[in-house]
Amino acid sequence: MKQKEILLFGATGQIGRNLIRKLSKNNYKITAVTRNIHRAGYILKTQANPGYLRLVELKNFKPDKIDELIQNCSICINLIGILYERNKDHFKIIHTDLPDMLSKKAEYFKIEKFIHLSALGIENASESKYALSKLQGENKIKKNFNNYIILRPSIVYSVDDNFTTNFMSLMSKLPVIPLYYGGSTKFTPIHVTDLVNIIYEMIDNRYKNLTLECIGPEELTFKEILEKILLSINKKRILLPLPEPLAKLSAKILQLLPEPLLTEDQLKLLKYDNCKTDKHKNNFEIGLESKRKFDDEIGKYSYNWRTGGQFAKKNNI
Repeated sequence: MKQKEILLFGATGQIGRNLIRKLSKNNYKITAVTRNIHRAGYILKTQANPGYLRLVELKNFKPDKIDELIQNCSICINLIGILYERNKDHFKIIHTDLPDMLSKKAEYFKIEKFIHLSALGIENASESKYALSKLQGENKIKKNFNNYIILRPSIVYSVDDNFTTNFMSLMSKLPVIPLYYGGSTKFTPIHVTDLVNIIYEMIDNRYKNLTLECIGPEELTFKEILEKILLSINKKRILLPLPEPLAKLSAKILQLLPEPLLTEDQLKLLKYDNCKTDKHKNNFEIGLESKRKFDDEIGKYSYNWRTGGQFAKKNNI
């Protein structure tokens, strides 16, 4: 049996790095596409067994270069996504135009499968440019290529994320943390290891023409998530609900930062729950249970933000 060649876009993020480890451990050969091979190379090369990873630098998505990559792969996986726009139409370029092009190439070269990472909760958040661009990208894929798999995860967290670790940093420094929409928005956070296991099963089994919601084992409100993070880092902080006009003003200010803590578009997303729906199957329904609980997993790295570090006594706050 011929060894499957995996073409991976978005390899340098937390999901990509963990997926490379999983794939190389199970004898898959991976071609990882990166914009800067010198900056990303030293990180990625440590994730795979020798001989199983090839790095390709691609600064612009030129069709001829994409042709060369896709025609030599068995399965193409697209993990590329952004949370905020640096330039006009950046959401459209990354979330709509790129999946459109990749899925067309996948059809042209008749590859085995195209796996695309989207996001949960985008169907309801039509006023968000992020959600709209993601949804349009999904529709393009379904139109272009039959053997697609679209994965819609809730919040993905780990020690390498930009979610729990950012909040741990903020809560270590700020006495007051704002609560948007009263902190009532619901999420089903999934640990990166559980998500990577789902992606691996999509590769290794005969799933196709599938949109799958990827959720963790717990449903938590935004306020509950923040309370669990506070407990894990042994901090007492005020969680202050912000009226909507103040929330919008804070988003206008925070989005001006080089690495925005919150944007107006993200505030629109926060209106809507990020949980399973009845529109698509979820990982539990096809026998791929995610078992890692939020408390247990953040406790494995939250000591980095705890006064006294790893050996500090944990108080019951």
